[in-house]
Amino acid sequence: MEYNLADLFESVVDVVPDREALVYVDHPGTGEERRLTYSELDAAANRIAHHLIGAGLRPGEHLGLHLYNGVEYLQTVLACLKARIVPVNVNYRYVEEELVHLYRDADLAALVFDAEFTGRVAAALTQTEKLRHLVRVGAPPADAPALDCVPFAEAEASGPPGRGFAPRSPDDLFIIYTGGTTGLPKGVLWRQEDLFFAGLFGGDPSGEPVKRPEELAERVAAGGAGITFFPAPPLMHGTSTLTAFIALNYGQRVVLHRKYVPEEVLRTLEKEKVSSISLVGDAMLRPLVDALRGPLRGTDLSALFSLSSSGAIMSETVRAELQELMPNVLVLNNFGSTESGSNGRATDDSGPARGFRLHVNERTQVVDPATRAPVAPGETGRLAQRGHVPLGYYNDPAKTAETFFERDGVRWVLLGDMATVDENGVVTVLGRGSQCINTGGEKVYPEEVEQALKSHPDVYDALVAGVPDARWGSHVAAVVQLRDGAGPLDLESLQAHCRRQLAGYKVPRQLVLTHRVQRSPSGKADYRWARAVAVEADAEAP
Repeated sequence: MEYNLADLFESVVDVVPDREALVYVDHPGTGEERRLTYSELDAAANRIAHHLIGAGLRPGEHLGLHLYNGVEYLQTVLACLKARIVPVNVNYRYVEEELVHLYRDADLAALVFDAEFTGRVAAALTQTEKLRHLVRVGAPPADAPALDCVPFAEAEASGPPGRGFAPRSPDDLFIIYTGGTTGLPKGVLWRQEDLFFAGLFGGDPSGEPVKRPEELAERVAAGGAGITFFPAPPLMHGTSTLTAFIALNYGQRVVLHRKYVPEEVLRTLEKEKVSSISLVGDAMLRPLVDALRGPLRGTDLSALFSLSSSGAIMSETVRAELQELMPNVLVLNNFGSTESGSNGRATDDSGPARGFRLHVNERTQVVDPATRAPVAPGETGRLAQRGHVPLGYYNDPAKTAETFFERDGVRWVLLGDMATVDENGVVTVLGRGSQCINTGGEKVYPEEVEQALKSHPDVYDALVAGVPDARWGSHVAAVVQLRDGAGPLDLESLQAHCRRQLAGYKVPRQLVLTHRVQRSPSGKADYRWARAVAVEADAEAP
């Protein structure tokens, strides 16, 4: 056996077949609840895998998952891995034009989609030449267009529950598309062995990676049940799917909700005795704080050991609120990317005054983006990671050449985050270079300003963007969502608050109040939207 994700999963199934693997709760909605053991999940995935093979899908072809969270999502990902078909995540918020780009860019040959999206899929399908096999989950709306597709239940029933698959390889692929909030989405191309070590911690996030593939199942057999993981964001966000696979590698239990509803999440934490929950940044965490302070005050979280955030920065303000409400829970502010997996974890002294500071792993460095050499302490560079990194971006050789490089015979990925490093190896992340605002010759990174804004008692959420300015080149604009019931907030008082934490040139010169800050379904910042809102408000200002 080699480091192939399907082989590894099956090895775990074989030692704990009757252990509960997956709990799915449909909240809000029908209240449907499904529970599958490891052997049941394995058989369900086998059925879909055999259906796909029977439908003519070949090893190496790509299948899109245009789905909400559910049993079908993980079942289909596992089916793809078993059949050596490449799974590709699809953002379910995308409209026709965006779907056409992704379907075509990813060279999708098959698609599994939720019935709710039938209209969008039908519209995009006419412009997508290679997509030839469709499987639909659920019944379509009454007004949905006719579409030649196979109902998921029929697809599942058509395949046998046994395995009997061809041998697999650690070189089998897994594609994760980035969110595309700063440009068109890009497909990050992972070898499964590299993803196992970079994104799944080699089978053990808290200890030593396994030294050989068989060791994964041996550890599961020697341990016991009792740990429950709850990836709360959409599974189409890479972090959430990887969290589910971390749990399966442990031989433990995964809990899923169809959609993120904070009050229902808290009820499930209590009911299912969840041990570890993962979320994405303030957009998911602030509503959880509100629910704990309000209608769900007193929820029993005694089983919860850790709460982690990754994929978007958790502000120090929110982290402190969570720690106050969950004093016995380990609150982790993790940092990573689709291109690198995990890079590190925020220090205890992170915050608006000192910046977002990280204890990074031994594979992460801050390098000069031109020479690719490590920077000296105090100098600015870009984060980079070596070793188990992706092969590149699918269908984008130019971006691949720009982002991936070799140094001393070792492969590296150059990330988009600007950073500095101190004498002790602690990294301070400044922000995405692509979002850097040049104002009067000074560089301002939105994330730093957003941390300061969110520490204001009336600010619920905020994004920062640069707006063209005749005098300064660009000025810093704050797009702010106020807390419910907060009083009026003006630019002058917001500036006074920010000046206590930021240099003068970083303080916003424009304030735009919005009913709701727009983010991706997983909570990531939508800077294109923020800039458009700020530019429009600036143009309308007297």
